[in-house]
Amino acid sequence: MGTTSETKPKRYISVGLLAHVDSGKTTLSEGILYLTGQIRKPGRVDHGDAFLDNYALERQRGITIFSKQAVFQLGDSQVTLLDTPGHVDFSAEMERTLQVLDYAVLVVSGADGVQGHTRTLWNLLARYRIPTFIFVNKMDQPGTDKTLILKELKKKLDASCVDMEDPEDIATGDERALEEYLEAGEVSIDTISQMIADRQIFPCYFGAALKLQGVQELLDGIGKYVGDNVSANYDQADNRLQNSGDAQQFGARVYKISRDPQGNRLTHMKITSGELKVKSLLKGGQVSEPWEEKADQIRIYSGEKFETVQQAKAGMICAVTGLKHTFPGEGLGIEAGKQAVTPMLEPVLNYQVYFPDQVDAHTMLGYMRQIEEEDPMLRVIWNEELGEIHVQLMGEVQTEILKSLVSERFGVDVTFGTGNIVYKETIKNVVEGVGHYEPLRHYAEVHLILEPGLPGSGLEFATECSTDDLDLNWQRLILTHLLEREHRGVLLGAAITDMKITLVAGRAHLKHTEGGDFRQSTYRAVRQGLMQAESVLLEPYYEFRLEVPSEMIGRALTDVQRMYGEFAPPETDGDQSVLTGSAPVACMRDYQKEVVSYTRGRGRLTLVFQGYAPCHNTEEILENAGYDPEADNENPTGSIFCSHGAGYYVPWQEVPEHMHISSKLEEYLRKDKDAGKMHEEADGNGRGVLRNGAAGGSPSKSGRSRDFGAEDRELEEIFMRTYGKIERKKPGNGPRTIIAQSQYKEEKPQEKVAEYLLVDGYNVIFAWDELKELAKVNIESARNKLMDILSNYQGFKKCTVILVFDAYKVDGDTLEIQKYHNIHVVYTKQAETADQYIEKVVHHIGRKRHVTVVTSDGVEQVVTQGQGSALISSREFYEEVEITRRQIQEEIKERTGGTKNYLFDHMDEAFVKEMEDVRLGKKDI
Repeated sequence: MGTTSETKPKRYISVGLLAHVDSGKTTLSEGILYLTGQIRKPGRVDHGDAFLDNYALERQRGITIFSKQAVFQLGDSQVTLLDTPGHVDFSAEMERTLQVLDYAVLVVSGADGVQGHTRTLWNLLARYRIPTFIFVNKMDQPGTDKTLILKELKKKLDASCVDMEDPEDIATGDERALEEYLEAGEVSIDTISQMIADRQIFPCYFGAALKLQGVQELLDGIGKYVGDNVSANYDQADNRLQNSGDAQQFGARVYKISRDPQGNRLTHMKITSGELKVKSLLKGGQVSEPWEEKADQIRIYSGEKFETVQQAKAGMICAVTGLKHTFPGEGLGIEAGKQAVTPMLEPVLNYQVYFPDQVDAHTMLGYMRQIEEEDPMLRVIWNEELGEIHVQLMGEVQTEILKSLVSERFGVDVTFGTGNIVYKETIKNVVEGVGHYEPLRHYAEVHLILEPGLPGSGLEFATECSTDDLDLNWQRLILTHLLEREHRGVLLGAAITDMKITLVAGRAHLKHTEGGDFRQSTYRAVRQGLMQAESVLLEPYYEFRLEVPSEMIGRALTDVQRMYGEFAPPETDGDQSVLTGSAPVACMRDYQKEVVSYTRGRGRLTLVFQGYAPCHNTEEILENAGYDPEADNENPTGSIFCSHGAGYYVPWQEVPEHMHISSKLEEYLRKDKDAGKMHEEADGNGRGVLRNGAAGGSPSKSGRSRDFGAEDRELEEIFMRTYGKIERKKPGNGPRTIIAQSQYKEEKPQEKVAEYLLVDGYNVIFAWDELKELAKVNIESARNKLMDILSNYQGFKKCTVILVFDAYKVDGDTLEIQKYHNIHVVYTKQAETADQYIEKVVHHIGRKRHVTVVTSDGVEQVVTQGQGSALISSREFYEEVEITRRQIQEEIKERTGGTKNYLFDHMDEAFVKEMEDVRLGKKDI
């Protein structure tokens, strides 16, 4: 396995396989390995002989639990195929793998379509910016329809999902590709490769992996379109290093820790720069204690087997022995200072671990810590006072796997209690936390500003402390102490999240300050600030999809309301009704059994972790817990001061009176208010920023948070071109108001137009036959023709028309807005689609004005989500335009009596009627 010295790949590529459970991902991996000559015959999940599912429990249950890798040659590339778990309970293992992928293949079942977990995987791929191929599997099953599935992919995933057998579909993803297609009748391989790498298009292939249908076409596509982009990325990294004088410097990212059958600890990593040689000295410990260790062996795994190599080059994925202190997400070499992406998926259930009496508790804790090292999301918690071990998991299936793993590795039979909800805490207001630690011959004081962050943002740490007041090394140490542990809230003792903590002041003693002193004062500052703040208890939420027989939808609606859930109006799918929404995990975790019971097996419930939001029954939870923050000796809220040579404890509420540094809160708030950057991430102004521990996405109806501050100027430009100059009222107690003034001083201010029409230009051009044919000859002529049509339409309808084209002649991060007669034409900035721009406009004006959007089905879910806009397809709009054209002709005919009267054509309707009465003798002049 692996490559020999005679084989010299041009590039090394890592490709990950991701899928919803039961989509056929493992079967696809078997087909790929068979067709590339790595195995003699494809294994099968149901036969228990799959090449990569080599763990006994994986073969017993027929699911992938741990990510595995296999290596094969594809043209002049060496590909590392990473097979990831598909079951929701093992999503953390899957997400860790994403940080080392160059490309991904998302497997979708043609029989089941896009599932809830499929959308979660898609969001993760977008978050990690991974170019993605899509393989639609099980197309041999009855009822599967390629056209319908492609439409669903475009609607539920991205409008840029393209059928690779349709050149026109590919061409619509990019202006340059469209020009190539119109000129040459095809799009070049280089252009397609770049579009895939930039996530402008997502190639779709269709087949049946079990019968090896479509698998070779997928491989051919990867071999053809994964060009030099990957190796170029590493070359560029090396070039940057050469410019800085550090050419070929080693860099790597750790994504997994495991152990081989002999118990050797393996550090799985992706080499991102330079190369790693056997016996190289590696360093780490930016957050924990610094360490230096040698790489004893470098292994290239393919299934259970591995080959030892003397060096690993940039782009390769390998396992290294001899390293005892590494952890998943850690950067080595030049990657050491780079913060890994915070995982979006995390465990929401807490289980107590029960073990035999003859096993010492601390021995058992050591066993669990070893497993936690391999799976950081396990989160082992030791309760010293009660002598209990708890673990945080994704679900019950994971408890079975953990039970088997502990028995197999340590020979101990464990059981688990009933899982409890993992709560979190955040704050509503801005406070200053202060901590002081000054027993005899020790000294440290820390001032921290705690402020609420966006839902799902996790914890953000920054410093605005002057080095004149506190040396930089002490500031770094304080930030390290903020990062090194999970800080507890004061409501329930749950972990805090969705906050920004900024170091604003601190003081050390020239002789008496030691590193541990700042640890104590930092921890106390956090707790003292939390005691002052208005805290909020958060609980996890599920995004659900519930399918039940239509006659039972009333029961389903009642159940969801009872479970404090929110939902969209039910949709009908044949004889089934579909209900989607969100609800607390605590209420819905056992609902699957109820659904099966009352629907007699005809119902189906799909649950996906959505994020954390305010708890639906806070008072009940806090009353049952009875947590007293001031009695929590491991997390003290007060500080230690010194008087007459002895240290003494000061309660949290009295600490500010004893501080040696004055409060910095008012100064901080004033500075942020003046700069207009309250709660915003520092950008280029010298602030240091670190992130840690995101709590997952907020369960908002849109499913994602938005920040449109940067786009306000673009949208205001539309208002300016519609109404004239924009002036703002001076700051006052009321909200910001935009006042529109007429462009013409001699006229009265124009009345605001209530009707808005937003048109996705290219969707219309390629949906209307006459424009489509014209575009084949000259795309600009098609654009101009559409602009003329819309100008006539606006003249009759009197609405504000905004025609949007994807970046047509804009090179760079700029937007262009032009006035064409009586309509506005927008050319989006580079890499921004018309759909994205339309979404922003609708978000801003959709609730206050009547907005109609003319676009493709692919953006329907984005534009219409609670924004108050109407949607009309491009073809439906064609009929509307035709009706309007006929109305215009009829009105002209009515005014002129069927004769040509150019004078009357330009008179208002009342005057025309008056003159007609004179002509007929009904009225004297």
